[in-house]
Amino acid sequence: MIRHNDDTPGTTMKRLTEITTLFLDIGGVLLTDGWDHHARKRAATTFKLEVAEMENRHQLTFDTYEEGKLTLEDYLGRVVFYKKRVFTRTQFRQFMFAQSKPHPKMIELVRHLKAKYGLKIVVVSNEARELNLYRIRKFKLDGFVDSFVSSCFVHLRKPDADIFRLALDIAQTPARQVVYIENTPMFVQIAEGLGIRSILHSKYKSTRTKLSGLGLKVNE
Repeated sequence: MIRHNDDTPGTTMKRLTEITTLFLDIGGVLLTDGWDHHARKRAATTFKLEVAEMENRHQLTFDTYEEGKLTLEDYLGRVVFYKKRVFTRTQFRQFMFAQSKPHPKMIELVRHLKAKYGLKIVVVSNEARELNLYRIRKFKLDGFVDSFVSSCFVHLRKPDADIFRLALDIAQTPARQVVYIENTPMFVQIAEGLGIRSILHSKYKSTRTKLSGLGLKVNE
């Protein structure tokens, strides 16, 4: 239940709420996806790679990379540079990193909610180490995120429910006091199964409205 005390003359209205923490995905919520099938297709076109072969190799190895068990160099060696290429690893890495773009309204929304309500902000995300570090620094996510429970750091990845349990332990927050924002329906269902209220994100406006309904309001 979200409760608000009545404002009284000469005092500041206080907000009492059981929501103390936001769990957030990164790709599709705060930023574009780091290295999804659209980005890989663009890479295949740009570097004249065979799409089906690249995608097959990616599917065989990317889970291991996202769990932090392979370096980016290992991943590229398996997926792209298993034979001689006319372009360099540096060129390909730069292309990979350049696919990340911010969702400024969502970033500002989270910053505002943290400042207004004193929320803990915890990222729960499947991210490969080098891409994750680049995205954190490039878009200054560490300026408002308190903890990064990223698959590459904790060696667990969604849909494993243990990554959410670990995030709850790290945040030291009961599930009932958390709201999770995620753009993948299955991951929303898993979080809700653990008692974490969740918002299936698709657009800034609808997510802002759903947060407002939970008592986390921002000014227009």
